[in-house]
Amino acid sequence: MTKVSDIKTKNWGLSVVSQGEVVQDLEDINQCITIILATVKGTDPLRPEFGCDILKWIDKPVNQAIPNIIKEAVAAINMWEARVVVTKANATIENYTIFVTIEWETVSSSLISSTQVQYNANRT
Repeated sequence: MTKVSDIKTKNWGLSVVSQGEVVQDLEDINQCITIILATVKGTDPLRPEFGCDILKWIDKPVNQAIPNIIKEAVAAINMWEARVVVTKANATIENYTIFVTIEWETVSSSLISSTQVQYNANRT
């Protein structure tokens, strides 16, 4: 468990998963990308352009949805996460779940990682 007193880097943030913990370096970037992709544009009142419009493609035909989901995700990351370069993006749909996988590398040290976000549609 990393606490605020253990921070040893300039790239860090409070964990959105574990109260009182922090994420650093690649974990921080991964968390920021997840937040960008999970936030619907217009829902942050102080930054109305923050986030990603992936959800507007949910009810479109798959051949239209997939390329536009990827386009929206990459554009949002390019806009809001200057510490990375997207090297590959993929979206798949399984049953009622959209999986968006972003492969990226850091600008400063060329470390490579990936982030996956899933969007579930509750259907009964």
